Amino acid sequence: MNLFKKIVVVMGLVCGLTGPSLNAEQPNVLLIFCDDLNDYVEGFDGHPQSKTPNMKRLSQTGVTFTQAHCNIPICGPSRASCFTGIYPHHSGCYGFDRWNTYEVLNNSRTLMEHFRANGYYTLGTGKLMHHLVRKQWDEFGNQSDYGPFAFDGTDRVAHPDVPAPFRDIGQIDGSFGPLIDFNERTFQNGKTYSWLTGSWNEIRPLTVGMGDASSMTADEKNGHWAVKRLQELASEKQDQPFFMGVGFIRPHTPLIVPQRFFDQFPLDSITLPVIQPGDIDDTHARTVRGLPAGKEPNSERTADMGTRLFQDLVASYDSQDEALRRFIQAYLASVASVDEQIGKILDTLDRTGLRDNTIVILTSDHGWGMGEKDYLYKNSLWQESTRIPLIIRSPGTSQAGAFSTQPVSLIDLYPTLIDLCELTGETVKNDRGHEIDGHSLKPLLQNPQLGEWTGGDAALTALYKWRLQYDPLAESYSLRSHDWRYIRYENGKEELYQTQQDPYEWTNLADAPEQAPRIKRFRQQLASRLPQTTTPPPQPKKQLKPKPQKSPPVVKNAEYWKNQHFRKHPEADTDGDGKLNWPEFKAHKAKLEMQNSGKDK
Repeated sequence: MNLFKKIVVVMGLVCGLTGPSLNAEQPNVLLIFCDDLNDYVEGFDGHPQSKTPNMKRLSQTGVTFTQAHCNIPICGPSRASCFTGIYPHHSGCYGFDRWNTYEVLNNSRTLMEHFRANGYYTLGTGKLMHHLVRKQWDEFGNQSDYGPFAFDGTDRVAHPDVPAPFRDIGQIDGSFGPLIDFNERTFQNGKTYSWLTGSWNEIRPLTVGMGDASSMTADEKNGHWAVKRLQELASEKQDQPFFMGVGFIRPHTPLIVPQRFFDQFPLDSITLPVIQPGDIDDTHARTVRGLPAGKEPNSERTADMGTRLFQDLVASYDSQDEALRRFIQAYLASVASVDEQIGKILDTLDRTGLRDNTIVILTSDHGWGMGEKDYLYKNSLWQESTRIPLIIRSPGTSQAGAFSTQPVSLIDLYPTLIDLCELTGETVKNDRGHEIDGHSLKPLLQNPQLGEWTGGDAALTALYKWRLQYDPLAESYSLRSHDWRYIRYENGKEELYQTQQDPYEWTNLADAPEQAPRIKRFRQQLASRLPQTTTPPPQPKKQLKPKPQKSPPVVKNAEYWKNQHFRKHPEADTDGDGKLNWPEFKAHKAKLEMQNSGKDK
């Protein structure tokens, strides 16, 4: 054990953070979290052209849950629920306020805290919780980084190959395309571009094709960090088990990854999702979408991100088919890029011998719709958005290559790890906290089809909508059982789908007279799982209207100063082509320096 880890363990014992003893036989845990990853993964039948050999390799050595779902289909509250094991309707965390400002969550142990309390060394990197609280970890690598971003010398913009109006959505959600070398391209708008990446607090230039650390994307940096730390942990004496979290950002937008991943998916060969025209017509999601109360949207486009993304994407190309092919190509390429990093991590576990005593979990915070029901986004209560990949390999417990069709959800990961790692102690800090809500998946790891599952027959998902205050009884929810999906929106409108006969959820049966008894049973089931009072959980300490994220500071590199010079001195463009090249810049700058030198004399 290195000196730093010894200090952590001693401090933990003194402060009462660790369990009664450290057991080297307890399994290590590696939790791999991908952002916005839907079922476009081999083995999940999401897209026939997905290329994820390493995720498939993990599936062949563990148990794959084919009906795993998130508990709220948007980043912040989904991760808060997963890492605390507490449903939004018990914590009040349906939105994007910092998770630790919610009284219930702040007074309950996170997954990382509970592992530390049981003697584990906790380390992580990348996007895990939506808001990083470093004291939750013994060691943390890299902060969340949504880059790469194209930089036009003044602003971060969408990939220059993306046409309007989609590109006008912005440098994150309106951007996709290959990570190309801008020095090898000339653009019709006459602009020159460079790449930036980094966290909100620290931005850095990103070079392309240099073969060094400066050319690493965020996911490559996090993959490299994980491999390096696993090698180091394996070389040390294993007198303390570890819990490691690795958070990859892709396939979250912007869907920008190296060209070689795009090359795996030729554009003209992309298979489109199965979409039924008019599928949106018998649904009710549009009746609850919109801006906060008192600020009615001017149109549906402005009211809902998923609708706007779909409409603007289609409007940017000659046809809906072309638009979806381009976006899906970028999504598949992004998934393939993450799979490569996962492969390097799995290889490291194999080479170092850590595999034999390390539980590996691969999952995502929610799915993503690809134009089904005229929707291109997360945050819906339909299958495309709630379903997530979930693969668990637990040496000595899980069956290799097995599949479970039992509907489960992210809320079940916390109790599963408690069970597998034999963690002890309370997960609540005091009476203002809340017990974890999920159920251990261990019986399904041991017997995927016949295990005695105690978690009920339906996965529960809530819907995010920005509010000043949340009332659990007045939110929108979905229940996904083996054969059915039931949705109840905040306004009381309902949807019901027979998922075995109607896997694409095309036909809403909620108003069918013969389904009245089933609808009644689902209403009762949902009511039994929600609080019996209309009193909302305590709200965040500071419940303010969300403010737009501040852009990172502009990197004032040579290209920036050249462009600033051009803005101030347009006459420097001697050939009149509308842009300032380096010879023109240097010549004009020298001319000004000579003139100023003459004035000084």
